[in-house]
Amino acid sequence: MKASSFLYLGNFWLKTVLFKKKDPILGTIILTDRCNLKCKHCSVNNITAIMHPYVQIRKEMQTLYDMGVRILFFCGGETFLWRDGDMTVRDLVIEAKRMGFMIVNLVTNGTQPIDLPEADLILLSLDGDKERHNAIRGNTFDTIMENVKNATADNICFYMAINQINKGAVRDVVEIAKKTNHVKAVSFNFHTPYPDTKDLQLTKAEKQSIADLIAQMMDEGAPIFNLKSGLPYLVNNTFPTPCHQCLVMENGKISVCGRCIDVPGLCEQCGYFFVAEYTLFFQGKLKIVFEALRTYLKYI
Repeated sequence: MKASSFLYLGNFWLKTVLFKKKDPILGTIILTDRCNLKCKHCSVNNITAIMHPYVQIRKEMQTLYDMGVRILFFCGGETFLWRDGDMTVRDLVIEAKRMGFMIVNLVTNGTQPIDLPEADLILLSLDGDKERHNAIRGNTFDTIMENVKNATADNICFYMAINQINKGAVRDVVEIAKKTNHVKAVSFNFHTPYPDTKDLQLTKAEKQSIADLIAQMMDEGAPIFNLKSGLPYLVNNTFPTPCHQCLVMENGKISVCGRCIDVPGLCEQCGYFFVAEYTLFFQGKLKIVFEALRTYLKYI
């Protein structure tokens, strides 16, 4: 991270904590909900299958930038499927950097070729060892690993949503990351139980067991892009929601924190690690702050 970006973000944090401001700093733009997969834990794929045009996405980027957002994520659907004429998601990342976004990340299922060195981080969904990943996402594990092998930059972070199917494969994903070129770390979430996926929800006891394992792996030096001090809040769902510093924009609509805010009762069952980590960070929890600085500077 550039020194100028670090100073800007540090100043934002200080003003947020001291004056209890709710201004945004992180924004996500949904490029499309079109996806080539039908994952068992996903509730938001192929509802419209619309590819939002470049002019619209560019306008949404400007809107978020003008609101103060400086960390930008592109999400789907599957982001690498996005096209507008000859333009691809790479053009969007390059334009976001040109506009002045300090950190530009992208989320993908990894089934498409990965040629995006301009992104700061590519969050790539890997949901277990081969057997359990394929049970959730179809026969895609080998394709994903081949695409990771052929990636053009070392900017990949595995992104695992832990649920009833893959809860026994948490260490497997970390071990795969440790021995795979181009992969920097692993970032975890607990499954957030949308109404049609409640059967995949973890119990509190299961979350605790998994959190204990993640903490143990962190102590062992595993490349995990999460905060150990945030785990108890996630197990007990005691972190404040929504995260006012995060916005999601889809087809012109802005949601605070995420699209799940529109589902009654879902915030109270949130499993997104970054939501807990960001809300606690911007509350000024010192243990979270020091750990976040150490972790984020290591992987971004």
